[in-house]
Amino acid sequence: MRHHVVGDLPFALGPHVYNLATRALVMGILNRTRDSFYPPAATFELDDFLARAEALVAAGADLLDVGGVKAGPGAEVSEAEELERVVPAIEALVARFGVPVSVDTWRAGVAEAAFAAGAWLGNDISGFADPRYLEVAARAGASVVATHIRLAPRVPDPDPHYDDVTTSVADFLLERRAWALAAGIGPERVVLDAGLDLGKSSAHSLALLRDSPTLAALGSPLLLSASNKTFLGDLFGLAVTERREASLAAVALGVTGGCRILRVHDVAGTVRVRDALAALEEAAR
Repeated sequence: MRHHVVGDLPFALGPHVYNLATRALVMGILNRTRDSFYPPAATFELDDFLARAEALVAAGADLLDVGGVKAGPGAEVSEAEELERVVPAIEALVARFGVPVSVDTWRAGVAEAAFAAGAWLGNDISGFADPRYLEVAARAGASVVATHIRLAPRVPDPDPHYDDVTTSVADFLLERRAWALAAGIGPERVVLDAGLDLGKSSAHSLALLRDSPTLAALGSPLLLSASNKTFLGDLFGLAVTERREASLAAVALGVTGGCRILRVHDVAGTVRVRDALAALEEAAR
């Protein structure tokens, strides 16, 4: 899987270092929410949450991403409530499974507690809007995901405009990466994410998926979060629970374009797609 990745592409998660030039990682989504946009992923009760985690690990997840608040508009979730949702869940995952854990939060206070509980990655869809976020991650030795968003999490953005969406997103991600490096986070600990559906029309999200090679060429690991997203539903007229095959097709396109961390609901299917692409490329060589 060397598409659009030249030489080595190191990615560090705590004590683990991966070379993403040769292998994409599959990140399983674990939502400790009552209102996930993809209802089957909302596992609020801790027993259900851990059962889903066990299934994702058995299916081959390389890392697990824990979120306590959905990205889109919804009922207010206080920081105290978010902490209550994610910290015990992360502690339980770290105690039970030997798989690195990511925390899906834009609050520095939640990230800090999650890192103390054993998480190694801060997946922040706000583009580091909380001024303490990077400082907290640097102090913990954690890695971070810089995600493009036009406004802010939980804020409706029904009619986003860009002169050139890929250029705008690339410029934003370069700026946020510079912030992370200036905060003392090593380059091998910074991941970029185009933020499909986050302040994007379906056409914008599709253009960004198509332009994955441009974003991968920025030189940091590129995360793809396309699983079951609205743009796939809009393009193909699919309800949220009908988007499995379209999500896997997006993964295949993304990996071929240089995406190296695949954030998905369907871990088993994504692992098969990733491994099939790797085997095909090996055979072609």
